Amino acid sequence: MYRYDEFDHRLVNERVAQFRRQVARRLDGELTEDQFKPLRLMNGLYLQLHAYMLRVNVPYGVLSTRQLRKLAMIARRYDRDYGHFTTRQNIQYNWVSLEDTPDILAALAEVEMTAMQSSGNCVRNITADQYAGRAADELEDPRVWCELIRQYSLLNPEFAYLPRKFKIAVTGSPNDRAAVAVHDIGLRMHHDDNGRAGFEVLVGGGQGRTPVIGRTIRDWIEPEHILSYIEAILRVYNLYGRRDNIYKARIKILVNALGIDKFRELVETEWAALRGGELTIPEEEIERIERYFAPPAWETLFDQGEAMRAQAAAEPEFGAWLEANTAAHKAPGYMIVNLSLKATGHEPGDLDADRMDRVADLADRFSLGELRVSHRQNLVFADVRQQDALELWRALRELGLATPNIGKLTDMIACPGLDYCALANARSIPVAQDISRHFTAVDKLHAIGDLTINISGCMNACGHHHVGNIGILGVDKQGQEFFQLTLGGASDQHAALGDRLGRALPQAEVPAAIERIVDCYLDLRAADETFLDTYRRVGIKPFKAAVYDDTAEVRRVA
Repeated sequence: MYRYDEFDHRLVNERVAQFRRQVARRLDGELTEDQFKPLRLMNGLYLQLHAYMLRVNVPYGVLSTRQLRKLAMIARRYDRDYGHFTTRQNIQYNWVSLEDTPDILAALAEVEMTAMQSSGNCVRNITADQYAGRAADELEDPRVWCELIRQYSLLNPEFAYLPRKFKIAVTGSPNDRAAVAVHDIGLRMHHDDNGRAGFEVLVGGGQGRTPVIGRTIRDWIEPEHILSYIEAILRVYNLYGRRDNIYKARIKILVNALGIDKFRELVETEWAALRGGELTIPEEEIERIERYFAPPAWETLFDQGEAMRAQAAAEPEFGAWLEANTAAHKAPGYMIVNLSLKATGHEPGDLDADRMDRVADLADRFSLGELRVSHRQNLVFADVRQQDALELWRALRELGLATPNIGKLTDMIACPGLDYCALANARSIPVAQDISRHFTAVDKLHAIGDLTINISGCMNACGHHHVGNIGILGVDKQGQEFFQLTLGGASDQHAALGDRLGRALPQAEVPAAIERIVDCYLDLRAADETFLDTYRRVGIKPFKAAVYDDTAEVRRVA
């Protein structure tokens, strides 16, 4: 992991002291709420429906066990004993008091964590593949570039007041687990004809009221030039982005208004003046950051696949977990393990303080003292010895963190919704809980296969409903909560926006509608097809009939 140097420590501590003075002025009445708002947002503090909410950065989703224990302490002492892991690989505390926030930020600084730029019209937390540095399919570790971008963008005065918030994601794998196509800038690492790693640059992706899949602005760029190219994009956005209308201020609106070719021309012109200048990353700096992310001292192990299959045969529950919740590791004898924060009836992404401490203990014991946060609101142990899989599973099962549903229907993304957020139209959490209770049979979940459900409480799309295989959007109808369904979305390397299915449904009808969609898929699918495969082959019509026409007979489509 990256370790702060003396300049990092000084910067963070000075910011804490500064915010402590600002909070004191607000509490004394010297600052009005309107005057205080931009100051608190720069430090990750929101005023939500019932209380203040503090969003804490987890850069590229990587946490040490020391950091997780500090997050547990904060949840226990300053909140209601839990934290909520988000789609930006961050953690939110939903019940903090204003007077406590400087002490919380000071506690975070002790373990090299901050809330700076987790909100506001600036470059937000840089996200990455949760398997970075460990995945068997990875070309190169994207965290090196995430850290360089983080250092470059943090408190950069030129981009402190962009027209709107700005999100960047990086993946080093051809299998996109970072959802780069729905970010303001997405970076996909791949090799050129000479075998050198570089980046495809996507721009103008995003969700919200105007969902857009990002467009490729440059097919390949040398890694040492990535900061100057990002700066060129940000400069064009800063110059031409709209500030007169909050709903038209994101870079995706500018890219669509100008067209990708004109936008590319403006960026390339800007970049011509920057290329080869002070933003060119020296090789020694790249090597310095790479050393922070050097692989740990993995043991020399042999593949335990046969032994694990025998254990799975003896304990089918373990076998179901092994199939759903683990992934291939690049080192022989190791595996990646996903901890599901989506147990039946559980609030997606929430974890209480006691279990944070116990997860930290398990990560020290089984995962070399490190864990990850995924953008699907789960946790990851990145360095588990295969020979320890059964023992770890038993420990996770005791904690309720071994639900075998990663990538399955009940592994839902859900925003906090109207239970917490003043912008929401409807509650997201109860819908997710209802659906998870409706699909409790593990055998059926595994028969259904890979299928993502994403739930948002409003058009701001914090639950990424646009790119769920099944998306659920909360809407207000004359003061009543209804839910609109979309089908066919995806956030991977084949990213797509979902298609609206039909009229919105009341909450009580949503689980049955999901079951009808699933049953329709199971009836129509060809061999080895996922839900998305089938949907793209047969289209929306049979699913619409299954949900809205009680008399329709769904027929197999050849």
